[in-house]
Amino acid sequence: MTKILILSPSKSMLNSLGERLRFENFATVEAESLPSAREMCRTATFDAAIVDGQIQLEDMGLPTIVVTRKPDVDSAVEALRHGAIDYLSMPIDMNRLLTSLRHLGDDDNVEHEAPSRAVRHTTRRTNCATQPIIGCSEAIEHVRRMIRRVAPSNARVLVLGENGTGKELVARWLHLKSTRSAAPFVEVNCAAIPAELIESELFGHEKGSFTSAVKQRKGKFELADGGTLFMDEIGDMSLSAQAKVLRALQENKITRVGGDRDIAVDVRVVAATNKDIRNEIRLGNFREDLYHRLSVIEIDVPPLRERRNDIALLVDHFIEEICSRQGIENKSIDGDAIELLASRPWTGNIRELHNVVERLIILSDERITADAVRLYCRG
Repeated sequence: MTKILILSPSKSMLNSLGERLRFENFATVEAESLPSAREMCRTATFDAAIVDGQIQLEDMGLPTIVVTRKPDVDSAVEALRHGAIDYLSMPIDMNRLLTSLRHLGDDDNVEHEAPSRAVRHTTRRTNCATQPIIGCSEAIEHVRRMIRRVAPSNARVLVLGENGTGKELVARWLHLKSTRSAAPFVEVNCAAIPAELIESELFGHEKGSFTSAVKQRKGKFELADGGTLFMDEIGDMSLSAQAKVLRALQENKITRVGGDRDIAVDVRVVAATNKDIRNEIRLGNFREDLYHRLSVIEIDVPPLRERRNDIALLVDHFIEEICSRQGIENKSIDGDAIELLASRPWTGNIRELHNVVERLIILSDERITADAVRLYCRG
């Protein structure tokens, strides 16, 4: 049974929240002060803590959910810096609270918005290349819910969204939380490969099948056997290659370029595109039958302008990540600088925001100010 520590100076909150959680089959222990909570943590093991925002938060070494009567960006960022995996306002949304608590045992904190020490440790252990999905907006929460629900199946997924929204990250989490997570995750960018080479890239080729084919080569489908093949920018694939991908999906077989032998493959395909794929079908640029094969499940990744409340969390995460990578001390950022960043159009989405934060870190002094944002982030 999941054991929850509830920390609040309010006896009514302790009683009501404790009673509700026990009704939902959680074990609860209540504490009215931080010292008593610390003592309880020394003598007992807890799976998570729910902490009243009135209490000065510290990293308690376990997943923490903060609930506050007066939510604001600064307190949210501070909570996440101290290891919080969620930040809720009162009255508490019990559905969201229960969802967070029930997924503690499923490693869902790895993908959650809070890049806490516990999360970063788990991410390194599981897959050092996979970043957490940052944000607490309803739009990004919906994406996380879709990943949790869809990942364990073998259903093909089409990830839609503008450039820079994080479609590849969604694909990685679909793989990481699937039953195929121990097998390969193979990527191919269909827009970056010349049309005459895409078939060789996907299906491989036999020695001598064309001028530069000096040896046999396996394609992405074979390399991903047993795992996940992520086909990015699939809307840019030629119609001839689309026909062969369709056959591979229908028959679970491929034939290398220049070969005459069918090769069985067991691959889950996750595809992504920034194009309006239905319009591409109307224009004759994309096969409708392939679209229906790929889009058993569709996940729309929201643009940053539709999740502006997440910008403060993203900026804080990027500052920590960039400063750590560059070996410099973390820089702080003023609240009015955050507000200026949140008001920008962000046509390049998360990728653009990351680049802007890195620029500000390099060109600013100890603190990132609103003046620095105005000076270095024009346009």
